[in-house]
Amino acid sequence: MSVMTLVSYEDALASYDPVMGLEVHVELGTKTKMFCGCSTELGAEPNSQTCPTCLGLPGSLPVVNAIGVESAVKIGLALNCDIAEWCRFARKNYFYPDMPKNFQTSQYDEPIAFNGYLDVQLEDGSTFRVEIERAHMEEDTGKSSHVGGATGRIHGATHSLLDYNRAGIPLIEIVTKPIEGAGERAPEVAKAYVAELREVIRSLGVSEARMDKGQMRCDVNLSLRPNGTETFGTRSETKNVNSLRSVERAARYEIQRHATVLTDGGTIVQETRHFHEDNGTTTSGRIKDNAEDYRYFPEPDLVPVAPARAWVEELRAALPELPRVRRARLQAEWGLTDKDMQSVLNAGAVELIQETIAAGAPADQARKWWLGELARRANETGTELSEQPITPVQVARVAALVAEGKLNDKLARQVIEGVLAGEGEPDEIVEKRGLAVVSDDSALGEAVDKAIAENEAIAAKIRDGKVQAVGALVGAVMKATRGQADAARVKDLIFEKLGVSG
Repeated sequence: MSVMTLVSYEDALASYDPVMGLEVHVELGTKTKMFCGCSTELGAEPNSQTCPTCLGLPGSLPVVNAIGVESAVKIGLALNCDIAEWCRFARKNYFYPDMPKNFQTSQYDEPIAFNGYLDVQLEDGSTFRVEIERAHMEEDTGKSSHVGGATGRIHGATHSLLDYNRAGIPLIEIVTKPIEGAGERAPEVAKAYVAELREVIRSLGVSEARMDKGQMRCDVNLSLRPNGTETFGTRSETKNVNSLRSVERAARYEIQRHATVLTDGGTIVQETRHFHEDNGTTTSGRIKDNAEDYRYFPEPDLVPVAPARAWVEELRAALPELPRVRRARLQAEWGLTDKDMQSVLNAGAVELIQETIAAGAPADQARKWWLGELARRANETGTELSEQPITPVQVARVAALVAEGKLNDKLARQVIEGVLAGEGEPDEIVEKRGLAVVSDDSALGEAVDKAIAENEAIAAKIRDGKVQAVGALVGAVMKATRGQADAARVKDLIFEKLGVSG
C-alpha cells in the first residue's frame, strides 16, 4: 500500500479550518440482548448465542430490554441531554451479510436522549464544550471474518465467515453536533472527548467501554473549509477507530489528507475510510456520493418507549459521582496542585492511581510509579498507560517493598521490569532475581571496608570534616553490591568506621 505524501499539519491549518463530528457506539453490559433473551457473554462458540428473534426468522417477535432502556436514560442524563417523553424504534433497512434480518432495529428521528453536551479538559487545563446531538438505542450487527486475503478485509478474501452471537447486543450511539472552533487542537479535542465519554460510561456502570474489545468504537467524521468561510466541506467518515491514540491520529491524518487533496486542486470524495494502526494512515472504504436512503419506518413489532418523568428524576438523583467531580475530589485528597493533577489526567492515570491507593500504597508513591517508570515504558512502546501488563495491586506491592526497606528505587524498577515481562508477582521476582536490599551489617561492613581502603584520599577528607564527600564512598559500595545495599545504612557505617559524626 503506497503512502500519500501529505502537506505538513501546520500548512494544512494555515489554509483550512477543520470541522468534526464524532459518532461513538457503546456496547451495553446487559446480560441479554436488546430484543431477545440470548446471552451477551463474550467468547462463546460462534453462533451458539442466537435465537429466532435475533436471527430475524419469520414469526419471531422482539421485546425491549428494560435494562437497556434504563442505561440509555442514565447516559442521556449524564450527558446533560433532554430525555424524550415518548420515543420509538425504527427499522433501518439495508442488506449486509452480518445483518440477518436485512434491517437494523434502531431509532431515527425520535431518539431517547437529545440536545446535550459534555465538557472536556484539554492537556493545558482548558475546557472545551462538545455539543451532543443525540443518543439513541439500537442493536449491534454480527461479526464478519474475511478469510484468504492479505489484509483481513473483504477485498481479496476467498470467503467470509459469519458469527451472529453479537447480532442484537444493545448499543447506544452518541452523536455530536458539528464540532467547530477547535482549530489546530481538533485531534486533541477528539481524543479528550472520547476519553471523557469513556469515563462517564464507566462511572455509570452501564458498560466496561473497553475499546480494545470493541465495546466502544468511534467514527471520526471530518471536513475542511477555507479559513474565514462558513460552509462545511465534504466529509470523510473514518469507521470503527478503537483506541484514544488512534482517534487523535485519524483526525490529524484526515486533516492533512484533505488539505493535500484540496491544495492540489482535487475534490474530496464523501466516503467511509479505514484507519491503519501500523502506520497511522486511512484508506478508502465505501463511496457515499449521495445520502443513503435506509427507508426508515416505525418498527411495527415494538411499542413506543415513554419514560415516566418520576422515574427519570429517580435515575437523575441516583447518578453516581461523575468523573469531573470525582477528579476535583481526588485532587484535594491527594494534595496535588492543578499542574500535578493535569499531569495525572494527561497520562490517563486517575483510575490507576486510585486503585493503587485502594490496594494500600500512599498517594505520592502511587503517583510516582505510574507517572514515572510506567509512563516512560508506555511512551517507549507507544501504548496507553492502562495497557501496561501490570496491575494497581502489583504496583502497590512494589511500593510496599520499598517502604519495608526490602527494595530501593533502583531494585524496584527491576521488579517492575520483571512484572511487565510476565515473570510473576513482585515477591516472586525479588526472590528469582535475588534483588532484595542487603542490610546485614556484616555483609555491608566488608564492602564498606573495601571502599575505604580503595579510596583513602576521600576517606581522609571525611575524617577532616568534609562529610559531603561520603557520597563517593556510598556510590562505591552501591556499585560493589549491584545497587542492593541499603544506602542509608551504608552511610552510617562509613561514618562509624571513620570515627566521625554525620
